Amino acid sequence: MSQVVIQDPDILGGEPVFAGTRVPARSLFDHLEAGESIDDFLEGFPSVKREQVLDLLEESKANPSRRSAL
Repeated sequence: MSQVVIQDPDILGGEPVFAGTRVPARSLFDHLEAGESIDDFLEGFPSVKREQVLDLLEESKANPSRRSAL
């Protein structure tokens, strides 16, 4: 994992979340797969920064196996 996504057993039971939030990283992919835009996602989760979303998408593109870990 990177600095964009963290895992901490004290945050959502260790589920990967966007750093500095309690928003599961997997929720981004769920929203995108449902046809929602990045802007829609960010509107629903204002604690997540656009840069974090773009960084996570770049990471998952460069290393698709990480996405399955989310």
